[in-house]
Amino acid sequence: MLRTTRWPLRASRKFDAHRILSAPSFRRGYVAVTDLSSFPSVGERLHGFTLKRVKQVPELELTALELQHDKTGADYLHIARDDANNVFSIGFKTNPPDDTGVPHILEHTTLCGSEKYPVRDPFFKMLPRSLSNFMNAFTSSDHTTYPFATTNAQDFKNLMSVYLDATLHPLLQENDFTQEGWRIGPENPLVAQEEGAEDAKRLVFKGVVYNEMKGQMSDASYLFYIRFQDHLFPAINNSGGDPQKITDLTWEQLKKFHGDHYHPSNAKLLTYGNMPLTEHLKDIDARLSRFDKIPVDHDIKVPIKLDGPKDVKVPGPLDPLVPADRQFKTSVTWLMGDTADTVEHFSLSVLSSLLMDGYGSPLYRNLIESGLGADFSPNTGYDTAGKKGVFSVGLNAVKEEDVPKVKEAIAKTFSEVHTNGFDKIKVDGILHQLELSLKHKTANFGMNIMQRLKPGWFNGLDPMDSLAWQDTVNAFQECYAKGDYLESLLEKYLLNDNTLTFTMTPSESYSQELVDEEGKRLAEKISEVTKQFPSEEEAQKHLEQREIELLEVQERARSQDLSCLPTVHVKDIPREKERKRLRHSDDGNVKVQWRETPTNGLTYFRAVHVLENLPGELREMIPLFTSALMRLGTANKTMEQLEELIKLKTGGISVGYHASPSPLALDTYQEGLSFTGFALDRNVPDMYELLRTIITETNFDGAQAEKKIRELLQSSASGAINSIAESGHSFARTFAEAGLTPVGRLNEQTGGLSQVKLITGLASRAPTESLSDVMEKLKTIQRFAIANSNQLSVALNCGTESSTPNQQALSRFLQSLPKRAVTSWESEKIQYPRNAKSFFPLPYQVYYSGRAVKTVPYVNASGAPLEVLAQLLTHKHLHHEIREKGGAYGGGAYSRSLGGLFGMYSYRDPNPQNTMKIMAEAGEWARDRAWTAQDLEEAKLSVFQGYDAPQSVSQEGMRLFLSGVTDDMLQTRRERLLCVTAEDVQRVADQFLVQRASESNVAVLGGKKDWASAANGWEIRDLHMAEKMEEIAQQMPAEATN
Repeated sequence: MLRTTRWPLRASRKFDAHRILSAPSFRRGYVAVTDLSSFPSVGERLHGFTLKRVKQVPELELTALELQHDKTGADYLHIARDDANNVFSIGFKTNPPDDTGVPHILEHTTLCGSEKYPVRDPFFKMLPRSLSNFMNAFTSSDHTTYPFATTNAQDFKNLMSVYLDATLHPLLQENDFTQEGWRIGPENPLVAQEEGAEDAKRLVFKGVVYNEMKGQMSDASYLFYIRFQDHLFPAINNSGGDPQKITDLTWEQLKKFHGDHYHPSNAKLLTYGNMPLTEHLKDIDARLSRFDKIPVDHDIKVPIKLDGPKDVKVPGPLDPLVPADRQFKTSVTWLMGDTADTVEHFSLSVLSSLLMDGYGSPLYRNLIESGLGADFSPNTGYDTAGKKGVFSVGLNAVKEEDVPKVKEAIAKTFSEVHTNGFDKIKVDGILHQLELSLKHKTANFGMNIMQRLKPGWFNGLDPMDSLAWQDTVNAFQECYAKGDYLESLLEKYLLNDNTLTFTMTPSESYSQELVDEEGKRLAEKISEVTKQFPSEEEAQKHLEQREIELLEVQERARSQDLSCLPTVHVKDIPREKERKRLRHSDDGNVKVQWRETPTNGLTYFRAVHVLENLPGELREMIPLFTSALMRLGTANKTMEQLEELIKLKTGGISVGYHASPSPLALDTYQEGLSFTGFALDRNVPDMYELLRTIITETNFDGAQAEKKIRELLQSSASGAINSIAESGHSFARTFAEAGLTPVGRLNEQTGGLSQVKLITGLASRAPTESLSDVMEKLKTIQRFAIANSNQLSVALNCGTESSTPNQQALSRFLQSLPKRAVTSWESEKIQYPRNAKSFFPLPYQVYYSGRAVKTVPYVNASGAPLEVLAQLLTHKHLHHEIREKGGAYGGGAYSRSLGGLFGMYSYRDPNPQNTMKIMAEAGEWARDRAWTAQDLEEAKLSVFQGYDAPQSVSQEGMRLFLSGVTDDMLQTRRERLLCVTAEDVQRVADQFLVQRASESNVAVLGGKKDWASAANGWEIRDLHMAEKMEEIAQQMPAEATN
């Protein structure tokens, strides 16, 4: 698991009910767990804490208790709920003093060793010693949070002990700072010791966070958002760190920031779940009581004052996947009210949803459908993370001459909406979504509620008010019933020109300027070091020696005694997993799977329509087809009308691509279209009718159909370059797998770089160039998308009481579908490389890589040791070599048990050549290592974190339905995993990673360098981004590039 920095890159454009609340658990334990009589009284002291307030929230089936630590003043919120997936988090207010990224680097270094656990990187080493289903740390703009979730009581105590010691008593050693933060060192320190290795001796900036943030700066969406924040919130510096400023941070400054901020007096703790509060209080008080109360910085930063129009322009990079004349990004921002006013805050969220949620929303129609831009900008939406709400609307892919028109169109939209008002059906639809979110059971409710509460809590919002959902909704409905309420909020906040217009202009030289700036800064830092030594040679020798010493420290850590770290044990894992009872029936030719269980009055529907021998030219269009179904509307209903009905009658419906390998053989697979939806039991017939309508009646022949398809293509293309920057390792892995298995090939066609290339190519067609060929393919897909035949299978999860009406509704739905048999085609399969090294030149400052080899199907006995091997390589080798030594943000191994693939990857990697070597030699390393019983114990615990993670009720039975893996197959796999030996691991390492090394595929994404050449065995698979950027630069007006 990577340690991530959580950035609020985009406030949601949709009113997301799940941000406010999630599903209640079963009612049977509600009273027992949340009964007030089981808790102390308000004002009572218990284990060093005083209970301040108690609030029961029946609609969420929880009781919240607000406590304060008597000695230090630490705030503590306990949420008691009958949920076995318990959550803990400790967080601190961390207003960044500058742009050096000190909160972010501190987040990393606190987890590198502590007083009670003085081992290198106990956080990462706890991952395989735990049964947690979530462990991470988040650096936000003004606070830092350390959360975990687990269902195991001993695991909870273990992790809480490690987290509290890591945050309150970290070692913060200098070599941890240089490893995680920044340093100067030779590019390849081991080779640098050899004669003539001048390239290896070349000094460069290193550091995990430094390279992570260089990767972030390659993401234009992040860059736009952070530069926007710089101007709207100048009082809040960049907590993640700007690479140009990170190298100003010193180790002493890091330690001081920890002393000033990571103190119980500045802490907010949260626990959630069904474990006893008393035990938590005892353990936490024992840690906090070692401190005395101190004054801390609780300063809540606010945005600039907007008392008139302000206009800011900043330069940004070219986007090679967007047309040359559409390289501008622009947004308009208003300041809203105090987010502590929960009713108005809720109402403004509703208003935001009404204005921009969906294709039929007024802002979408007037901004994107009108052609002003391709997609909303990254900061679009109602941002409630701070004390003052911020509402922004903006566009990507805007023409220079259209930049002022965007603001005009927004103002016009607000004026029209204020005059015409909002239809009641739209508001009812949003309230219906909230009703569903109360009933929809999720496995991660506790983590969701923690992530929702913490930002506001650190900015002065009362968490008790944030939990009072029903009170807030009732108050909203009362205000709404009086009439013109939402319109009055629109007038209060948005019908004015107290705005910030923020525009990012394209700069041809932007990327090169970053390179030049880094080179100049590096030279200055080297000069500072050189002044401390008699000569440049001595300074170089010092930096090389320091790098070698860091490598030695990192190497010693591999054999470090970890006995001080707590652990759970494999013996704690049940040998047999509880089986969910399923029932199977037939409805004509259609197979139906039933999971009958308490669902709070909801029915969950999923169907798969199998398509045989689908031609590649149609398969690659399926992602566009599924998007078009939710965009075009029908001959009788606009998409706006359909969206209203979907919100009013369902919790959402969707159509997607489905591909799954057989658990019995890798060359056997199933592909087709999948259909999902859920609704209140009473609305299931409406859900089916809506599904049937959008699948079979979407109008691809309408007068506006081609125009809307072009909009979809342009919107996808405008976000493609940033999607790759954000998840480049996934794209690298997908391409590496494409030539190895049939499903690997299908995944690349529908979701990999091949899909990106297709979509961006279509999006770049001139407005005068027809899309008739695309429209014909989409209509062809629609003709066979769904049919009442033996190629269709259905799964329903519902309460026993609704089985009969559900059966009747399903029969009516199936009878309404086309009866024709599915067409079967003979087609030539698209081939992807095998045994190849593929390089994709992309305009990034760091690299992403993937390596994959074909293994065995799910039922093969070698699958279990391959899963264990993946965990061993990740935790014992790749993390150490690629991240700690190599400076990449992440690296690891994986085994696709169902897909029959084993792979390795790196993420935001400054040294891909070294990573490729490490991956190539990993098999021999694993084969020759003497694995201990403790190694195997930890690897198995890591594997079972996934197998035994809590499951939402909507997902029960889906393993069998979607992949064909039976309970017996799963039980066999479970037993094999528990019985894996060291010899098994060594055998599969040799068989698949050593003996089959020549059959591996490798893919790397990043900036083109001389080593990535045909002479070195690389196939350059150019997406032609460099040429496009050059072409864009040539076509852009001179004034736009300055």
